[in-house]
Amino acid sequence: MGRSIIWGLCMELRDIEIFLTLAEELHFGRTAERLHVSQARVSQAIRRQERRLGVALFDRTSRRVSLTPVGRRLREDLQQALDLLQAGLARAEAAGPGTGQTLRLGVFGHAGHELRPLVDAFRTRYPGSDVQFGEVNGSDPFTALRTGEHDVHVLWLPVAEPDLTVGPTVLTGGRVLAVSANHPLAERGTASLEDLADNHVVDLGPGAPEYWVASMVPTRTPLGRRVPRGRAARTFHEILSLVAAGHCVHPLGEIAARYNRPPGIVFLPLRDAPALQWALTWRSTNDSPVIRALSQTAVALGPISL
Repeated sequence: MGRSIIWGLCMELRDIEIFLTLAEELHFGRTAERLHVSQARVSQAIRRQERRLGVALFDRTSRRVSLTPVGRRLREDLQQALDLLQAGLARAEAAGPGTGQTLRLGVFGHAGHELRPLVDAFRTRYPGSDVQFGEVNGSDPFTALRTGEHDVHVLWLPVAEPDLTVGPTVLTGGRVLAVSANHPLAERGTASLEDLADNHVVDLGPGAPEYWVASMVPTRTPLGRRVPRGRAARTFHEILSLVAAGHCVHPLGEIAARYNRPPGIVFLPLRDAPALQWALTWRSTNDSPVIRALSQTAVALGPISL
């Protein structure tokens, strides 16, 4: 009897997950793909809920799917209940073996200052646990995770490494272009991605995958012009030295301009560059309770806008 009740509860929770995902996607195909189930399974779950409740939750036409007023209210109620359930489970799990630990969190430059709300919330929710910051270099973003030197990194997206898990987004912000104060672009006050083709950017070397580097430092402009690589640098300060000397320009997250005022360098907003998203990332085999606790805290807090 107990086993059947447990299995029944699991099915109910799965149906709730399907409902909430469909309420977000408003598309049966995308919902099925996101949850790794068949589209028929999604339709079946929604029909079962509507039969049980005796009311339609979605309006469906051949062109669109939308929530009914009852569906919108149910989404709000169920999301709140699910958030509380997940937070309670995470706290209970975090109170077990492995909590009370200090997580080693790798960040770029001064990003730790912007993450204070997340760290404070984590300490409040899980007393005894703490965060110690370490530095990550763009030339070698994954090694410290793979060796165990760091537990979690905050990395710009995308990260597509088969041995790494990408968690929730914790920071979002714009981009800037670092140029020498004597550079002709410095007088314009802003820059565009097309300007990269007329200059050399810093070469971050072979230690980071090209797809990941290119998401910050593109290999071609939006018009298809090649962006030439210049001198190599490994650390943030080496990048700034090359920029100040006029050897290169270099795109960076806007957080670099907020906390750095090096002489001889101007940070120009990259007006046509897409916003950056930074997410928690950890080694998949190191999916410990305390890492999941930090991840759950980040989900509850939401991304911090720079």
